[in-house]
Amino acid sequence: MNVFWQHGFDGASMTQLVDAMQINSPSIYAAFGSKEDLFREAVELYITSDGDSTMRALTDDGDVRDALRSMLAETIQTFSRYDEPRGCLIVLGARHLGPIGDPVRTFLRDQRERIRVRLAERLLKAKQKGELAPEADEEVLATCVMTFLNGISIQTVDGVSQPILLAAAEQFMDHLFPR
Repeated sequence: MNVFWQHGFDGASMTQLVDAMQINSPSIYAAFGSKEDLFREAVELYITSDGDSTMRALTDDGDVRDALRSMLAETIQTFSRYDEPRGCLIVLGARHLGPIGDPVRTFLRDQRERIRVRLAERLLKAKQKGELAPEADEEVLATCVMTFLNGISIQTVDGVSQPILLAAAEQFMDHLFPR
């Protein structure tokens, strides 16, 4: 997972994968079928491990603003740790995107779309509870949050500090959900 996270799908060499997994190349192919299948497994592991704490905030029945603030803070903590590659694997996993139909590009887009859909569902629930104005468009708001999340990924790779990113997240939330 970390090799793909650090180098992306295209940049990860079989030598790096062999070294990281401490098994030979034929064993990798026997276990996973292909580099692409191994990548998909790595992304699923990333989602269930590093991505889980970030998405847990969306299942919180509390105030949507608090849930999103928590999600952004968790995201910033996860993306900017020094013991792991920085940024988000599903944002940065395909650094050299191929054509629209490229299977790796499509897979990563589908993973990001799953998150956007969960955001939209959580925002709709908040609107139904009266936490958002009736005219609030949960799809547009979810897209705004996803755009900000993707930006956090790039900013952490560029070395922007956690305090700056947390302050940016607070400003983003204040503008997105004025009180």
